[in-house]
Amino acid sequence: MKAVILAAGQGTRMGPLTRNIPKVMLPIANKPLLLHVLESARDAGITEFVLVVGYGAKIIKEYFKDGSFLDASIEYVHQEEQLGTADAVGSVKGMVGDRFLVLNGDIIVNPAHIKKLIKCRSDVVLTARHVDNPSEYGVLEVRDDRVYRIIEKSLDPPTNLANAGIYVFPSSIFEAIGRTELSIRKEYEITDSLQMLIDKRMDVGFLTLSDKWMDIGRPWDLLDANEYFLSGLKPAALGEIEPLATLKGSVSVGEGTIIRNGSYIVGPVIIGKNCDIGPNCYIRPGTSIGDNVRIGNAVEIKNSIIMKGTHIGHLSYVGDSIIGERCNFGAGTKVANLRHDGKTIRVTLKGNLIDSGRRKLGAIMGDDVHTGINSMINVGAVIENKSMIAPGEFVK
Repeated sequence: MKAVILAAGQGTRMGPLTRNIPKVMLPIANKPLLLHVLESARDAGITEFVLVVGYGAKIIKEYFKDGSFLDASIEYVHQEEQLGTADAVGSVKGMVGDRFLVLNGDIIVNPAHIKKLIKCRSDVVLTARHVDNPSEYGVLEVRDDRVYRIIEKSLDPPTNLANAGIYVFPSSIFEAIGRTELSIRKEYEITDSLQMLIDKRMDVGFLTLSDKWMDIGRPWDLLDANEYFLSGLKPAALGEIEPLATLKGSVSVGEGTIIRNGSYIVGPVIIGKNCDIGPNCYIRPGTSIGDNVRIGNAVEIKNSIIMKGTHIGHLSYVGDSIIGERCNFGAGTKVANLRHDGKTIRVTLKGNLIDSGRRKLGAIMGDDVHTGINSMINVGAVIENKSMIAPGEFVK
C-alpha cells in the first residue's frame, strides 16, 4: 500500500514561522514535522510515498529527495493552487493502487494506529477522535461501526466525534472527487466526496484513536509536540563536554558542539551540530536547539524551540517560546511567559485574538529578528521576520 501525504499548504495560522518555509518543515525535536509523519508511516510498514507539495516544494524536495535515507521511495506531485483536500487527493490519480493511505503532513499519529487502519476491511476507513471543540472539525455521525454522515465545521455539531484527517481510500474516491463541487469555504472538501460514497451505500467504516494524535495547527502546538518527541530522547554526547559542565537526564549533543564549563543542562534536551553553549548557562527540560546556535553566558532557556543559526546573548531569558532562524538577542533580552493574573495567554494571529489555552507561553518569533540590549518581550508576542527591536524596548 502506498501512502499519500498532503503537504502543499503554507500554514498561515502559524504566523511568521512559515514566511520562509512550509509548516511541514518546521522543526520538532530538531526534525521537520513532515519527517515525523513519514517515520510513523514507515514504522507501520509503509515504504512507498507520494507527497503532494505546493508552497515551499523546493525545500521539501531538497530535504527528502527520493526517500532512500528513510529506506523508502518518494514520488512528488505538485498542487498548483491549494483548493482543498479533495483537490489534493485527486492530484495523485494514476499514482496509487486500488487502495491507499492518506495522511496530512501536519498531523502526527502513532504507527500502531496506522497498522490497525490499513488492516480494516471496509471499503473506506476514516480515523475518528473525540474532541472538546468539534465545531473546528468535520464531525461524524455513526451507527455501530459505520459512518452515515459527515458534517464539516458546523456551528452546532451533532457529535464530538471528529474526523482526524487520516484515511484509507479505494480508487473509486477519484470518481467522487471528480463530481465534488466547491464548498461554502470555496474549497473542494474531501468530506463532500466521502459523503457521496456513503450515499451510494459504500462500506465506510471508522477507527477511533485511543493513543497520541497531534494536529499541528498553531504555533504553540509545536511546543506540545516537541515535549512529546523529546520524552523518548536517547542521550548522546557527540560534541565536546568540558569537565565542569553538568548534563542531567536525557541530553543529546550533536557533532562539533561545545558545552562550556558551568553550563547546567537538564533533559530532555536536544542540541544540534556546531553549537556553542555557555559558559554558565541553564537549559531546562523540553528544549530543542538547532544547528549552529550560540547560547551565551548566564542565559536561561526553558521548554523552547530555538531554530538554527540563532544567537542568544548573555544574561537573557527565553521561556516557552518558538524562536526562528538566524535571530540575534542582545545582552539582557528577557521573554515573559506567564501573566500576572495566571490566566491563559492570548495571541494575535492573522488579525484575530486567539486564546492559546496555555498558562505559559512566551514569544513566537520569525526569522532574522534582532533585539537590542535589555529588550523586553511580553507573553504571547508575535514578532515578524527581520524585526529590529531597540535597546530597552518593550514588545507586546
